[in-house]
Amino acid sequence: MKNPLSDKIVNIQPSGIRKFFDIVNEMKDAISLGVGEPDFDTPWRIREEGIYSLERGRTFYTSNAGLKELKEEIVDYLRRKIQVSYNPVSEVVVTVGGSEGIDIAMRAMLNPGDEVLIPQPSYVSYLPCAMLADGVPVVIPLHEENKFKLTREDLEEKITDRTKILVLPFPNNPTGSIMTKEDLAPIAEVAVEHDLFVISDEIYSELTYGTDHVSIASFPGMRERTIVINGFSKGFAMTGWRLGYACGPEVILEQMLKIHQYAIMCAPTNSQYAAVEGLRNCEDEVQEMRKAYNQRRRYLLHEFERMDLPCFEPEGAFYLFPCIQKFGMTSEEFATRFLEEEKVAVVPGTAFGDSGEGFIRISYAYSLEDLKVAIGRLESFIIKLRNQKQA
Repeated sequence: MKNPLSDKIVNIQPSGIRKFFDIVNEMKDAISLGVGEPDFDTPWRIREEGIYSLERGRTFYTSNAGLKELKEEIVDYLRRKIQVSYNPVSEVVVTVGGSEGIDIAMRAMLNPGDEVLIPQPSYVSYLPCAMLADGVPVVIPLHEENKFKLTREDLEEKITDRTKILVLPFPNNPTGSIMTKEDLAPIAEVAVEHDLFVISDEIYSELTYGTDHVSIASFPGMRERTIVINGFSKGFAMTGWRLGYACGPEVILEQMLKIHQYAIMCAPTNSQYAAVEGLRNCEDEVQEMRKAYNQRRRYLLHEFERMDLPCFEPEGAFYLFPCIQKFGMTSEEFATRFLEEEKVAVVPGTAFGDSGEGFIRISYAYSLEDLKVAIGRLESFIIKLRNQKQA
């Protein structure tokens, strides 16, 4: 029998996040701080609109690119939030989550051998999506001493004559790092100078603390070379609704839509109607969720400081990325023992790239009550490790 499998697919590793999530689901009295999913219910007005759309029989396909009303609301939203204007007819595609947008952007833009610059630690999908599109992923390690931001020097060091795309994953999963206007300005200059295209993953744009999100698409010369990826999963607590969007120049979006047509057809219809309501009327609910996340963030940072667990202060998303190097274990070993001995799941930093070694990702998209229990168990675990080291 011939080999039924693609070598390319076989060589792609499964997600390191799901491994610990699957284990904790089988473990009694375990707490998971591993999955990046809001613990809030989707705001009621969004749910109600989804229900209403079903009651009205709105269960048919929409146009491939998405509902006209939703695309117009997305354009209005981005004009308000990042001060960039798009044509809702030709420069917006509604996708099945932000992940589909990343996938089809790379497939639409890459030719075999084109290089994709991927700052890491970062979301697990970028590297395999580049490989699936026959691109060559080139990792740019990010460093804690730079608050896990991308610097001009680190970027320029990795550029070659085959470089085509830079992935810009901020606010960042797993580190919580953000890029300010001052941080982005030199990156935009390099992109224009070297004729790079940018896939800017802004799925956590609603979750910044103390400063507003800034998009690289708003810089001179960048709108025409940037694909903005965003969606409703994180900021609007709509993970299961599977809805995202991509915005960018028509010449690229036209080809992305072609892939979307053949692979997906259209995003879920009732999710699209619900998202219209979210963009129009749920800013207050988004703000309340952001306040709750910030409270949890401050609590965990205080507790880490009290326990002498080093952790830089993140300014976005809903993750902390504490350093566990002092315990003399790999990230995988630390996360495995913590789960086995204290029944708390976190994600080893290496799930997000080799530069995540020595760190673990802790999500605070969980109730304060669960976080307090988990922190108690973490403190017990750390005390045990310190005692073992001294013995």
